[in-house]
Amino acid sequence: MILATLCYIKRDGQTLMVHRNKKPNDIHEGKWNGLGGKFEAGESPEECIVREVREESGLVIQNPGLHGLLVFTQFKGKDWYVFVFTATEFEGELIDSPEGKLEWIDDGKLCELPLWPSDRVFLPWLERREFFSAKFIYEEETFVSHQVSFYG
Repeated sequence: MILATLCYIKRDGQTLMVHRNKKPNDIHEGKWNGLGGKFEAGESPEECIVREVREESGLVIQNPGLHGLLVFTQFKGKDWYVFVFTATEFEGELIDSPEGKLEWIDDGKLCELPLWPSDRVFLPWLERREFFSAKFIYEEETFVSHQVSFYG
């Protein structure tokens, strides 16, 4: 089981995304993603996302908003539990990310990027005021189905 975080940093109708094109054997190679990564021992989801965003972008986010939990069953052989955040408050300057090319993308064009199919499903949920809990099923890299519940 893998515990991870994912953050979509927002400003002026745009979202900071990373085009994953730098790391060898990256399971996300060629895809565009929000920022985030795996927990380190003893971290809370908030501590993890602040650290991951800083490492991947150079930005220090404040008050990240938790929107939901995504579960990906047997994705690349492991169950992933991913806490999804957005952030609108941040400081710092973008760095040359070790993950790939960072770019501010117009919100209306996000779903035109090469994303995982599940991203196209859950990205609109970030605009809702309800917390979501969702399970996504992939077979190999093929998206099969999903289930979602909204709370609040």
